Amino acid sequence: MPYTEFMIKLLSALLIRDRKNYADPDVRRKYGILCSSLGIFLNVMLFAAKLAGSVLSGSIAMLADAFNNLSDAASSFISVLGFKLSGKKPDLDHPFGHGRIEYVAGLIVSFLILFMGLELFRSSIKSILHPAPVEKGIIPVAIMIAAVGVKLYMYLYNHSMAKKLNSPTMEAVAKDSLGDMISTSVVILSVIASSFTSLPVDGIGGLIVAVFIFKEGIESYKDTVDPLLGRRPEKKFVEEIEQEVMKFKPIMGIHDMIIHDYGPGRLMISFHAEVPGDRNIFEIHEVIDCVELELYKKFGCAVVIHMDPVDLHNERLSMLKELIKEESLKLDPRFTVHDVRMVPGEKRSNLIFDIVRPHDCRLSESEIRARLSQAIQEKHSDINCIIIIDSPYI
Repeated sequence: MPYTEFMIKLLSALLIRDRKNYADPDVRRKYGILCSSLGIFLNVMLFAAKLAGSVLSGSIAMLADAFNNLSDAASSFISVLGFKLSGKKPDLDHPFGHGRIEYVAGLIVSFLILFMGLELFRSSIKSILHPAPVEKGIIPVAIMIAAVGVKLYMYLYNHSMAKKLNSPTMEAVAKDSLGDMISTSVVILSVIASSFTSLPVDGIGGLIVAVFIFKEGIESYKDTVDPLLGRRPEKKFVEEIEQEVMKFKPIMGIHDMIIHDYGPGRLMISFHAEVPGDRNIFEIHEVIDCVELELYKKFGCAVVIHMDPVDLHNERLSMLKELIKEESLKLDPRFTVHDVRMVPGEKRSNLIFDIVRPHDCRLSESEIRARLSQAIQEKHSDINCIIIIDSPYI
């Protein structure tokens, strides 16, 4: 049993039923509240100890570090509220639940980190311009060294639990604890260095701490705002879904996957599944139902699958498919093709297909359509291309 999680495991064994089922929303919520509550307690204790140390030493950097811990306690309190509210059941106004409140809580934590960084920057500049003597002593230094150890413990258990729970809020708290370790170490060095120089090292130390805290705040902001804006799903997760779906026959391929994240444990997934066009529709529908159920059991997500019938007996269509793939790869080797179908006419036939265009592709949609249409019509003059441009889902 890792020492870093000993306290959490001990408390979770007493307070959380089915505590190893990290994917369960209720278990996630209880872990979040437990870890955040422990964070409140530890940060309040650190604030009191550092405040006493700053009074003894007169260090502006130590005082700023003390109030940084107080803001951390407030951040942990917000995290508790976030986990508590995110566990609310879906209702009439929020049919997909309240899971994104956890991301909002993480965003507020990030703003508090940024605010504390700015305040510390301001007070440090003031200390550099108007330096005050710093009283040296073993007690303030001992307090700060102990604080580094506490913050190391907080970083380790928050980071470990964030990975298990897939929680951006807890990862933001972990990063903040890591920043506090470094900032407190800088304060220790500034207090010791003030014994050997007349330079305003206390203010300079506070300035370094402020810059580091501000950097951590920006990183935490990005980690929590991305899920709110709708970030790209992890490639590994998408590949796992594809592998699971392809176990079911006669599904031939999938495309146009969309993953909506309504908070941890609340994923909505939709995609198109290619199936033989000559099979019984009731048999195919039963397979699709089984896929949706299996994905729900394995990944805990709601799934909607659209069936795309594929004509396997049209020789000309098969030949045109190969031509489309060949010509599209000449434009960009990353292009993929799907949903190829043909609507015959008396003089001309419509060839309809989708091209997946990477986001960073230099060719515009109009250029892709024009060049592909020309290449295909040079070999098949009776074909009129109708090309739909898609964006990749990973």
